[in-house]
Amino acid sequence: MTAWWARRAWLGGARTTEGVVLEVKDGRFAAVTPGIPAPPAGANVLEGLTLPGLANTHSHAFHRALRGRTHEHSGSFWSWREAMYGLASRLDPDTYGRLARATFAEMALAGFTAVGEFHYLHQGRGGIPYGDPNAMGHALMAAAGDAGVRLTLLDACYLQGDFDAPLVGPQRRFGDGDTEGWIRRVSRLEDAPHVRAGAAIHSVRAVPPAAAAGVAAFARARGMPLHAHVSEQRREHEQCRDRRGATPLELLAEGGALGPDFTAVHGTHLSARDVGLLGGAGGGCCACPTTEADLGDGLGPFEALHRAGVRLSVGSDSHAVVDGFEEARSLEAACRLTSETRGVLSPADLLGAATAGGMASLGWDSGRLAPGALADFVAVRLDSRRTAGCDPSLAATAVFAASAADVTDVVVGGRVVVAAGVHALVEDVPGELAASISALDP
Repeated sequence: MTAWWARRAWLGGARTTEGVVLEVKDGRFAAVTPGIPAPPAGANVLEGLTLPGLANTHSHAFHRALRGRTHEHSGSFWSWREAMYGLASRLDPDTYGRLARATFAEMALAGFTAVGEFHYLHQGRGGIPYGDPNAMGHALMAAAGDAGVRLTLLDACYLQGDFDAPLVGPQRRFGDGDTEGWIRRVSRLEDAPHVRAGAAIHSVRAVPPAAAAGVAAFARARGMPLHAHVSEQRREHEQCRDRRGATPLELLAEGGALGPDFTAVHGTHLSARDVGLLGGAGGGCCACPTTEADLGDGLGPFEALHRAGVRLSVGSDSHAVVDGFEEARSLEAACRLTSETRGVLSPADLLGAATAGGMASLGWDSGRLAPGALADFVAVRLDSRRTAGCDPSLAATAVFAASAADVTDVVVGGRVVVAAGVHALVEDVPGELAASISALDP
């Protein structure tokens, strides 16, 4: 049994709690006891405010190499995508593994204890399979283990380059030929203590309706989380209605994808009917506000989703920013910009999206400081230039004042991953990021 004493902790609701002892046994909370005014003998001390571990529900690890490199010219998501394809063409399991290790370590330093990696870069150059057909996925698994974070590998089916168009160029690295080929490869993935295998339908552009239904049926039979890019771009949403006579979410609903284990990623241009379908199915929506802003996607209907009972979560997606606090408060910022009112989502709602909402979408029994849950937690400073002077008794301090730079300690399953702002497993995170990205320069 190992114990931590948190000077303050968020146990849910609008306020924080003073003097909380967290007892951990076999990677889970054995007891969570509030109202303890001083650290018990032998307990580790957590200053500041302790929160459940943050969940990065949507990530493309290799996109981290594009940060600060795609802003020279005007354009759109579609022009940015060409730069992304160029990067994808240069990766192999070794270079991808090194980049992912550094990227996942950056996430850990920001307070993320679990990541959902939306993984579609499967094959070798020219679409030729590796000897190990899951070589790229296994590289991601190893990278997460090295960085000390939990990983849900959302293995994405990607069969066509656009509506009814073949895969071309670097896209050939994404495909498995057909649904059966995807199933054969994914069936060889195995869970590990820090890894869960999940499934993804890349998008309705990339997976035709019958194939998407096959992916959904396979995932549900295996008890896998199922994610899909949905209506991120207006063009995609409108093309789907023109070509298929339905919105992307309506197509996925017809194919049996929707349910409590389903998460729509982005959902920027969901219709009112889409929102109702997703809420009625008990599904989730992962917003990636900093990426959606960076790519010019638009503002999602987060207020409507919340009111419909959709489980909200957040992700850093392309990693233009790696900061779960920024993603969470950007949900409320989007609501304020569209509704012209404040306080649409409460601080507890926003912290819940960044923690328990994401963990549920990724299939981890985490995201709360409670007996029986996985012992994943982080501490943030309350005396930095961002948080100084804020009311420490309010949960709003964490979501509206703190940033990734305020994270001091990260514990995953009772194992210390970050201590005093230093990664315990990866010695030089900035150096590894720089080296791994430099190695990919054309």
